[in-house]
Amino acid sequence: MKKLLLWLFIILGTLTAKAQDTLTIMQYNLLNYGNFTSYCTSSNNNVARKTGYDAIIVHYVKPDIISVNEMTTTRSYHDYLLNNGLNTDGVDYYAKASDTQSNGYQYTMNVLYYNKNKLGEAGHTIAQTDIRDIDIYKLYYKSANLNQGDTTFIYCVVAHLKAGNKSGDVAKRAVMADNTMDYIATHHPDENYLMMGDFNVYTDTEPAFQAFINYKDAAIRFNDPVNQIGNWHNNPEYSHYHTQSTHTSGGGCAVGGGMDDRFDFILLSNNVKSGNKKVKYISGSFDVVGQDGKHFNLAIDDSPANTSVPKNVLNALYNNSDHLPVTLKVTVNQPVGIPQMHSDIDQLDFTNPVNNVLNFKVNAAKTTSLKVEVFSLLGQKVMQREFSVSKGDSQLTMDVSNLFKGLYILRFTESNGHSFSRKLLKY
Repeated sequence: MKKLLLWLFIILGTLTAKAQDTLTIMQYNLLNYGNFTSYCTSSNNNVARKTGYDAIIVHYVKPDIISVNEMTTTRSYHDYLLNNGLNTDGVDYYAKASDTQSNGYQYTMNVLYYNKNKLGEAGHTIAQTDIRDIDIYKLYYKSANLNQGDTTFIYCVVAHLKAGNKSGDVAKRAVMADNTMDYIATHHPDENYLMMGDFNVYTDTEPAFQAFINYKDAAIRFNDPVNQIGNWHNNPEYSHYHTQSTHTSGGGCAVGGGMDDRFDFILLSNNVKSGNKKVKYISGSFDVVGQDGKHFNLAIDDSPANTSVPKNVLNALYNNSDHLPVTLKVTVNQPVGIPQMHSDIDQLDFTNPVNNVLNFKVNAAKTTSLKVEVFSLLGQKVMQREFSVSKGDSQLTMDVSNLFKGLYILRFTESNGHSFSRKLLKY
């Protein structure tokens, strides 16, 4: 029912004067992926097995942006995950963002992957280097009618703050957070930012978390999408939001103790919360994947049965990492008005997303014909219809029930040769 209501919200929101695309964001600590220690060995931290688990999780969530922590600094493992965990089972649209490691003392790093059919990379920089690098990835939305230079940008700030609950650890986390916020304040502050990562904070009162949500410049403060601010550590009140640990017994690669800490976050800048710059958080879409709220201080696969995800996904989450991934969805608004130059059509609106019947409302300055072609994201034409459009207002319908669920490109061509494209989501 929750997923149905979310879909209804998305559908109602897109029947407006603007076309909306939906992006799914995922943040995940992979637990020493490709990095081997005395306790995380090639046996209990086997890369091939972990990559198989990642494939199950990613193909279940279907994220468009994936930020990960604790990835080895050996780049060949980054490509191994891309080619054997993400781009598998018919999926071929993930790409890895560029990276520059500045801190030579690091043994793990942050990495970002994205759906190249929807997004492109516009830049990567490092906000701060104390303890670990904190990365900022600038992505641009691939609009059907806008170029990189004038489309919507999303800045993903990916952080892995210092672990530990000693006063020195708390202080180091604060330095990392302060450095990052100061960087944002002096570099493009009025943008769409997502602050994501494993923050290792135990309570909202920690200086690092306060730096994110109560920065001295109120304009660039970050927001918790679920507004669950408090003392998360070992507190059953926040059972639905705990992300660590998936295991009760430690001693191996994974930390034990059961689900009792909220370490992993995706925070929203004011622009993403409000939608002021075309990117807006979908209320109610935040999720801790595999967290049912019934396993406080327990492993996620302990009794009672965890039915929040399919059994194979739960198994992958348990075996892959001692963290759970967190996800949320945002909408990206794009104009649907038709360019007037050389066009006989003044306005064209259509239902988006669509189920079985695509309805068009067309206003034409003169009688014309309109060819509608439907392309998959691989560039294959899967449907075509031609319509006669009278001067004035017209209502057109197109049966799309035979299309598979997913994202398509519609190309409209008028009798005078003028053409334009729009995106369509079939659900």
